[in-house]
Amino acid sequence: MKNKPMLTLEDCRRIAAAAEAEAQRHGWAVSIAIADDGGHLLWLQRLDGAPPVSAHIAPAKARTAAIGRRESKAYEDMINQGRQAFLSAPTLEGMLEGGVPIVHEEQCLGAVGVSGVKSSEDVQIARAGIAALAVPAQQQ
Repeated sequence: MKNKPMLTLEDCRRIAAAAEAEAQRHGWAVSIAIADDGGHLLWLQRLDGAPPVSAHIAPAKARTAAIGRRESKAYEDMINQGRQAFLSAPTLEGMLEGGVPIVHEEQCLGAVGVSGVKSSEDVQIARAGIAALAVPAQQQ
């Protein structure tokens, strides 16, 4: 039997606090979602002023990054380069930049998804959250 690391509630609190601090430092109103390695939602928070739709998009980005084991932007890029078939991929709804996997020792622990500002800013917030764990974000 193998053992694997997993995100705890305390990990989620640390990630969310750091991500929120990054967003607030820039005055960005976003939703922040954290999913486990199976894409199941562990944490969701919508900052004051964040668009209502961001509370749907952030978890979708986190789920896509977690189960795909890569940044959600990879799917957006594939689609934009002509592989529209990915639009029909089951359970992959957040195929937009802003979902970042949490990888530790080559093991995906889950992902952070952010929505509400420019995609590159969403990623900046997600990476700031992940950095709170001292686990590098996987970039693809």
